[in-house]
Amino acid sequence: MQSSESWDWTPGTKTIFDAAAAAEKFEWTEELVASPNGEKAAAAVKTGEGEFSLAVNGQAWENIFDKVWYPRFTSDNRLTALVQADMMWTLAVDDAPLEESYDYIWDTRCSADGSVVMAAVQSEGRYGVVVNGTPWETLFDNANNFALSPDGKKSVAAVQVKSMAQADIEIFQQGIYSLAINGTPWEETFVNCWRPAFSPDGKSTACTVRINLYDYTIAVDGKAWNNTFACAWGPHFNPATGEVIAAVRQKGGWGMAKDGNLIWEPKYFQCWHPAFSADGSVLAAIVAPSFGKFTVAVDNIAWDATFPVVTDLAVGADGKTVAAQASDDNTNFKILVNGTAWPGTFDMAYGPVISPNGVDVAARVEKGGAFTILRNGRPYKQTFETAFDPIFSPDGGKVLIRGVSGGKFLRIVAEPGDFEA
Repeated sequence: MQSSESWDWTPGTKTIFDAAAAAEKFEWTEELVASPNGEKAAAAVKTGEGEFSLAVNGQAWENIFDKVWYPRFTSDNRLTALVQADMMWTLAVDDAPLEESYDYIWDTRCSADGSVVMAAVQSEGRYGVVVNGTPWETLFDNANNFALSPDGKKSVAAVQVKSMAQADIEIFQQGIYSLAINGTPWEETFVNCWRPAFSPDGKSTACTVRINLYDYTIAVDGKAWNNTFACAWGPHFNPATGEVIAAVRQKGGWGMAKDGNLIWEPKYFQCWHPAFSADGSVLAAIVAPSFGKFTVAVDNIAWDATFPVVTDLAVGADGKTVAAQASDDNTNFKILVNGTAWPGTFDMAYGPVISPNGVDVAARVEKGGAFTILRNGRPYKQTFETAFDPIFSPDGGKVLIRGVSGGKFLRIVAEPGDFEA
């Protein structure tokens, strides 16, 4: 995300616009999306018969489209949307559609600073990527699992590099997929490729590969690990060392491998969604010590509390705080921090957010149709008709709350005392 140090962190509430009044200007309005800094909120709107646009803080864009889809703000607070005109699709950024259009476009992504915007495209039955308005020179018969490096210099996708007739099993088993980086595939081919990941400096790329019908492993810059496994999930780079880890299955159990060698014995019924601390010293993952019972393991030590569902793992910068969301088969949601559940359950809870200093945790929750923000388990003093995930100030002392209350979109900078005891 673009540095939040330049945002307004003055405590208090600011009304950005009257969302309820703005909605009355249009035939209908879809749900709002909020900019990271909370200064803008936008929604797709119907402006007339067969006419659609985007409204930002209640004011519609000048451009009108046949369809509008997937509005999202970049990390530098620009609004993007996938739009259709004359049966062709393109990407619009702050009311400026790209010159090129495509048969289809999807999966908008942006770089960490928001300066680079990528989307997947399909043109005349061929697939690829467009980055800041420039498409790959080569499009492919098939492309999926798109990703953009944090610095925006690399766009990647798993691509089909060999043509195959229908039901040509022999060609398929020889390997027809590779990973394309900025439109250029690796020389090596595999039966399948998916879940690409980038090194912290963006120079290396890894993905999970299937090298035949039965063996899975990780390939880094086109070179597969020496060891193979019965299955493998997506790779992750250690942010400090650049080493690559992945959850893998061996001899009926799941564990963790680093650069091809096991570092967590395969003792779990499931092991996935690993996450490092920013300094790379702590590795956590969601695990199932026994069938149907999930928790979090930190450096291969599982929490005692287990649940039918655990998701949205987050690890603090120094690794001292680890949090996740848990539920009873998608009911009775709760937030877990370092193995202990916060008080209360909710109709819905969203992924926890850890402060930059690793001390505090905040989360968005919903109960009885009302949303609020929790900080260290304590609810904010106000509820909302809708709300967005909280964002901590750079020093971790304040929380930016974005939500709609009484029909108005509010930007709130909350201090610890604003949360109920």
